[in-house]
Amino acid sequence: MSFRRFRSTPKTLGDVNVVTEELKNLYYKRLLPIERHYSFHHFHSPSYEDADFDNKPMVLVMGQYSTGKTTFIRYLIEQDFAGSRVGPEPTTDCFTALMYGEDEQTIPGNALTMDPKKPFRNLDPFGNSFLNRFQCVQMPNQLLESISIIDTPGILTAAKRKLSRGYDFPTVLRWFAERVDRIILLFDAHKLEFSDELTRAFGALCGHEDKLRVVLNKADRVDSQQLVRVYGSLMWSLGKVFRTPEILRVYIGSFWSEPRQMCDHYHLIELEEEDLLADIRNLPRNAAVRKLNDLVKRARLVRAHAHIISYLKQEMPTIFCKESKKHNLIYELPLIFTKIQQQHRVPAGDFPDCTKMQEKLLGQDFSKFKTLKSSLMASLDKLLTNDIANLVPLLQQQEQMKKSLPSVLDGEFLGTFRREQFREDPFKDIPKDEESSDAEFDEWIVEKYKPKYDEIFNNLSPHDGKLSGPKVKKWMTSTLLPNSVLAHIWRLSDVDGDGMLDNDEFALAVHLIEGKLEGYWLPKELPSHLVPPSKRLSTASDASE
Repeated sequence: MSFRRFRSTPKTLGDVNVVTEELKNLYYKRLLPIERHYSFHHFHSPSYEDADFDNKPMVLVMGQYSTGKTTFIRYLIEQDFAGSRVGPEPTTDCFTALMYGEDEQTIPGNALTMDPKKPFRNLDPFGNSFLNRFQCVQMPNQLLESISIIDTPGILTAAKRKLSRGYDFPTVLRWFAERVDRIILLFDAHKLEFSDELTRAFGALCGHEDKLRVVLNKADRVDSQQLVRVYGSLMWSLGKVFRTPEILRVYIGSFWSEPRQMCDHYHLIELEEEDLLADIRNLPRNAAVRKLNDLVKRARLVRAHAHIISYLKQEMPTIFCKESKKHNLIYELPLIFTKIQQQHRVPAGDFPDCTKMQEKLLGQDFSKFKTLKSSLMASLDKLLTNDIANLVPLLQQQEQMKKSLPSVLDGEFLGTFRREQFREDPFKDIPKDEESSDAEFDEWIVEKYKPKYDEIFNNLSPHDGKLSGPKVKKWMTSTLLPNSVLAHIWRLSDVDGDGMLDNDEFALAVHLIEGKLEGYWLPKELPSHLVPPSKRLSTASDASE
């Protein structure tokens, strides 16, 4: 029997590059000249570069120390990464960007800011105190082909608030929050504490609540009564910090690859896990939508900024009392915002934070400000009214091209068993030493345990020598391993891709489960020595094609 090769990702990120290229052209043609004319980057975020449009979707993972940030990332990518440490004390003391690369390597922060292909060039103003604590780890991980992940230092609790990081931590968080597609904020169900640094970190996320997903982690370690109390306390605390009428979505989970503890709310944890992974899985599909949304938000802020700068320029005297007039204008900035809203019909929500704008204006020379330039403002209006609207039909067309993320982010566990949907070709040639290849094929490592595995197989009442997906699922979930881990084991075990397991494939599945329960990492692809002897002829035929 032979099999065709399939790819697990039927669409690539290139499918959405048409919209991205159009957004890039509109930015450079319409928006960037206005930003430069009114010195927008002196008051707000730096100008966009090519990498800001071309980079893959990014996920920012943050939370207090020992909430499971690094473990959560390992759970997603299914492997360790350079510099990762897990422990109850603060173990992650730097920002780590996990990105795809053919060869595994670690790039320090200063070198990252010099790479035009990476979206980190504008981090240079934070200086060595930050860049010495920033690195990029590149690795050939299948998940990282579709998204990039930013691991952050653990937010300090009240007991450690006197420690100084040496750089402006909330400002760095805001820089990332402006550019990422999703922010995962983790809390520990055992120690729910809102420290001063956590409150300041929340302030850095204001305006980006639409990207935020809150996770109450390690929920299987508390009983249902405690969980209700902790959940209610978390929602109350978040409501005090994020003063918005919308309620933040809080996911309940235990995001690691080890067996979970059986509890009354075990099924709830499974459902919450599927919801969160589905949200992350859709990031590549929605990447162009997020970039368009961020560009529109930036354009509206630029418009408000231009009116503010122009008004301040017009109110400044030509010769005398410049300094006193400057301070009066800064003091009256809230009233100026109201006047601009009324005169130019600029929505109040488009204006920057008044207090922060006042702080920025203190160090500026108002005499160098520019008045409104009609041609630039007309170009900006055209961007917001016509150009963006013309992109919407193309964007809707691109949204239909769904890109699935591999590994733990595949669809619902044991949903539709289609080999082309779930995995990359598992029979890719693996280089072997010619002298050891025969030995590898002489003995199957699972064989000595097979009588025990066959007994389980027969007790599950196979039909025509095979077990269906629902029967296998019911037995596999009894191991208490997360669904995502079991889904990966299924992909490795269903060697012939027929959506069922015969006795050899089932023995392989049980062997992988036992190995995982003993603490071993699962292989990304099935190695040759684990391929059942009854399937080796099939795999050889497939490889020859």
